[in-house]
Amino acid sequence: MEYTDYYQVLGVGRDAKQGEIKKAYRKLARKYHPDVSSEPSASAKFKEVGEAYAVLKDPEKRAAYDQLGSNWQAGQDFRPPPDWNQGWEFGGGGYDDGYGSGGGAGGFDASQFSDFFETLFGGGGGGGFGGQQRANRARGEDHHAKIVIDLEDAFGGATRPITLRQAEYADDGRVSTRERTLNVKIPKGIRQGQQIRLAGQGGAGIGGSQSGDLYLEIEFNPHRHYRVEGADVYLNLPVAPWEAALGTQIKIPTPAGSVNLKIPKGSAQGRTLRLKKRGIPAKQPGDLYVVLQVALPPADSEKTERAYEAMKDEFDFNPRAGLGV
Repeated sequence: MEYTDYYQVLGVGRDAKQGEIKKAYRKLARKYHPDVSSEPSASAKFKEVGEAYAVLKDPEKRAAYDQLGSNWQAGQDFRPPPDWNQGWEFGGGGYDDGYGSGGGAGGFDASQFSDFFETLFGGGGGGGFGGQQRANRARGEDHHAKIVIDLEDAFGGATRPITLRQAEYADDGRVSTRERTLNVKIPKGIRQGQQIRLAGQGGAGIGGSQSGDLYLEIEFNPHRHYRVEGADVYLNLPVAPWEAALGTQIKIPTPAGSVNLKIPKGSAQGRTLRLKKRGIPAKQPGDLYVVLQVALPPADSEKTERAYEAMKDEFDFNPRAGLGV
């Protein structure tokens, strides 16, 4: 997937004010509007311009997009970091083309934006960051943000201070950022991708009406020991060759504390052992899967070299027998 430089699409600088962005968009929208342009690529250009404006007109999307940096060049393969939008608070608000035709010039559907846009912001012009909201609703709009917690918090539950950033346009047309910190209760058993709803913590209501809600989508910090799939947790466990061959009982770590694990006799590299209900303690608890990794001790002394020589003489073993060579 190629990186799209939205500033280049609209022909404005990265420090452009809101008025400059809107002016540039309107000029290009008139130029490439399918109803008036005879250029073969007008429709594609019009969509590209509309996509760029949908991001740069929105202070929240623009600030998050700017965080990716300006080092990406057109044509380069692009994969956003998994936590690129962590801590940004996004409000609702649908796509407004700024061209006087309401929700998309020429009937343009924001869900047709590029893969690049959808990767960053989700489909439909907002994805997981808030849907379209009618301007005449008195209730405040719902806000959305992605937060990252430790896996251990999902096992035991916790209360953590979470700092969120929200971008807005200042009076001078530039993007400014404000922060707020909330003490968030992390419920025991929450899984990656689930949301925590904070009632009344979204956008303010109109005329003193009820505020919207804030939805926090959960991601887990990368862990040095575990990986997570749904409610299941996986641990790659190093074992010595004699532990795998002869069998033993050893103590292993889990996110909820250490437990004893029986290594069956004759275990091989990659064997997976299942500990029922030792995964994330949800309503339907996940399992803990232990994947055995046979670790070879180094032959870094005369004594250990002699031990390997003795093994070579003692064992009638060809690890490549199945290859037919």
